[in-house]
This record gives sequence, C-alpha cells and structure tokens, in this order.
Amino acid sequence: MKLFKLIPKVDELLEIEKIKKLLETAPRKTVIETIREELNFIREDIKKERLDEEKLYKRLNELPEKIYENAVEKSSYNLKSVVNATGIVLHTNLGRSLLNEEVMENIKKTSINYSNLEFNIETGKRGSRYSHIEDIVTKITGAEDCLIVNNNAAAVMLVLSTIARDKEVIVSRGELIEIGGSFRIPEVMEQSGAKLIDVGATNKTHLDDYERAIGEDTAALLKVHTSNYRIMGFTSDVDSGELHTLKKKYDIPLIEDLGSGVLIDLEKYGMEHEPTVQESLKKNVDIVTFSGDKLLGGPQVGIIVGKKEYIEKMKKNPLTRAFRVDKLVISALETILNYYIDEETAIEKIPTLRMLTMKIDELDKKSMDLLGQIKNLEVSKYLNINIENTESEVGGGSLPLVKLPTKAISINSSRFSTQKMENFLRKSDKPIITRVYKDKLYLDLRTIRRDEFDIIVQAIENMCKIFKGSN
Repeated sequence: MKLFKLIPKVDELLEIEKIKKLLETAPRKTVIETIREELNFIREDIKKERLDEEKLYKRLNELPEKIYENAVEKSSYNLKSVVNATGIVLHTNLGRSLLNEEVMENIKKTSINYSNLEFNIETGKRGSRYSHIEDIVTKITGAEDCLIVNNNAAAVMLVLSTIARDKEVIVSRGELIEIGGSFRIPEVMEQSGAKLIDVGATNKTHLDDYERAIGEDTAALLKVHTSNYRIMGFTSDVDSGELHTLKKKYDIPLIEDLGSGVLIDLEKYGMEHEPTVQESLKKNVDIVTFSGDKLLGGPQVGIIVGKKEYIEKMKKNPLTRAFRVDKLVISALETILNYYIDEETAIEKIPTLRMLTMKIDELDKKSMDLLGQIKNLEVSKYLNINIENTESEVGGGSLPLVKLPTKAISINSSRFSTQKMENFLRKSDKPIITRVYKDKLYLDLRTIRRDEFDIIVQAIENMCKIFKGSN
C-alpha cells in the first residue's frame, strides 16, 4: 500500500511545467488519457511486484517525459512528411511526385477562399470545373479537348464505358498489364462494361492479328503502353501509327493508354525515349489517357485528351461525376501545366523533372556537403561513412530499364547493425527512408533536398548517442 500512495494524482501531473507546455499543442483530453494510461501501467507493475521503492521513484522521475512523448505521438497526424533517401524519384509508397512552393501557394489561395470552380465570371452563370485547364492542356498537347479525372485507371474506365459498353475492344495480349495494387487492364475493362478481345501472343503481336479480330461488335482498338515493364528478346508489337490504318479502314476509334504521361522528350536528357502525349496524338490516336503524378510531375489525376466528339460524350457519362477532381487538384494541375509552356521552366520548377535530370557534378557537390556535415559530428569511431557511385531509379511504373548514375552516402558500423540503424532513421521525428544493400545503409543524394541535410545530420547524431549508451 505504501508504494500506491506515492503515485501522483492526475491534477498534480497537470501542474508540471513540461505537461503545461504539452497542453499548448496537444488536446487536453489526449493528455489526460495518456496520464491515466501511464499511471495504470505503474499500478499494474506494483501489483505484480515488478517495482520496489527505488525503481518506482526512478519511474516517477521519468513519467513527465514519457507522458509528453506518448501524448505527442497520439496527437500527431498519421500521414506525415518523410525524407526520401532511396533514390527512387517517383516512389509510389512515398507519394510519387512532389509539388513546389509555388504550387502549394496557389492551392492555399484556392482553399482558404471561395473560388470560381463552377462559376463563369464573364457571364455570371454556372460554368464547368474543367474549363480552367482545357485551354492549357490543349495548347501543350495539341488535342482538340480534354477531361480530368482522379487517376489513370478511372480515365481508362471512363473512356471504355463511354465508347464500348457491351461491345468489344481489341487489345494485344502482351499489353494486358497489371497497373498496381493488383488491378489489371482486363479487370478495369470488365468494370467498364467493355468486352475484352485479346490478340497475338505475349511476346509478339502483328497488325493482321488485330484485323482478323475486327467484327460487327468491335467498338475500339486499344493500345496500352507498357510503361512499367519491358519484354526483351524475340518480340514485336504494333505501333499506334500502324493501328491508324485499321482505324481508318473500319471507322473505329483508336485509344492509347500511355500510363506515365510524359510531355517532354526525355531522351535529350540522357534517358531512353519514352513516347510523349504529343507524339501519340500526331499518330492520329483518337483518345490518349495518362497519369498526372508520374513523369508529368503533378498531382494524382488521370488526363484524357483527344477528339472533341468522344470527350463531349464522356462529360455526359454519370461516371464522370464519380471520378471528378476537386478544386485543390485543379489548382495544382493548372500551375504545373503552365510550367510546360517553356521546357526550361518545367525542368527547373517541377521537382520530379529537376531530380530526373540532375547532373552528376551537382550530385557530387551535394554528397560532399552532406558528408562534411556528418563528419563534423565526430562519429567516425562508430560509423564508416563514404561517398559511393551508385544508381537511382525513376520508379512509379515509369522507364523500368533506366538507371540514373548518382552519388550516395554509404554507412555501416562494426558496433551497430545496419538493420538497427535503418530502423532508427525510419522512426525518427521526421522519418528518413533509406535503402539497404549488402549490409550498408545508403542515402541517395538525387532524392534528398538540401533543406533536409540538417534533419539527416541531427538524426545520425541522435542515433549514435542512443546506440553508444546502449552498448
């Protein structure tokens, strides 16, 4: 009973300076709930005779800090920012494309004020939310019209539902791709109401394979760009330009799902050629769909461009309302697309393009600067730290064969396990997501911003202090 009497009351703990400070940021209800939890843990340990008087006093001295840490964790957001040190530029698990401050400022203006989302200021009547980006999309791509939905899978489904419900769509067997999250083109087609007619073989499809499959119920030809994988070796496929001959001969629309949706020629920046939206439209494809948060470098959207006659029909499809995007997405996308008016501006201001095209000398300078800051901590007796030449990836189901030469900080230790270090950095106040290879920790400078250097350095210093004390 003596030990139970030493346990402070909730009101007494609320008067401690550290807890008072906590109440300035965390909800009072959360703080009180955390205090009661911690006190109950202590009572349970006393009941089970895990604590003597000396251990109890030690536990009580640590109690304010424990309450503070747990209450902060409870009141923090689940979705949080992290440092991407993996070198994967379009990391799907980490949110793919980044948006710059200018984009965020435009989003802020749109979100904290009323906007003309569906209001025509000129006429004073109801307008269309899509009108804000139609001009810029058609100007950049050369398309007659466009429509924006919430992702590319939705774009494909809407196109097929509008054009081919209860009818047949012909697609190469080698293009029946899985688009992520176990969702596959055949399943998307099935949900749209279209009937899949697959032709050719996995590795080879010819023009006459398509032509033999065309019949009275054929509603469209579908070309799917395999942006997330490549089949190598004994292969052949049919270009959308070749398919145009069948489209013209049989008067059926040609649809192309480009997936990653690049708007500039990346070949001039040292990468393999990726078909651009503009190239597809110049081959007389009627409808092209692509993502906004991959190589385009914008928010998550699905963009549909092409012939006005088909897109007008899509705008009247009930699925369009289910798939529509909100004002924040439209605001972000409009800002991003305006950069594409000038290619140099796009490369400079769109973080995805900036990282993809970063030169090795810039990466070398960044790696030297970060290494210098880490070595200033005097942690060399605990860590082996070096700069290594390695390779980054594009990611996000885009350019799967492209490896980008990069510089990375490698860390290993004879005192701390690599897995333990990876775990510590991943669970830091601002999580640092690294990659592990051959028992070394790698921090790839391609995806690390300079304003994140201090975060990394502080985390490594904390790691060494804690691990040193536990060894």
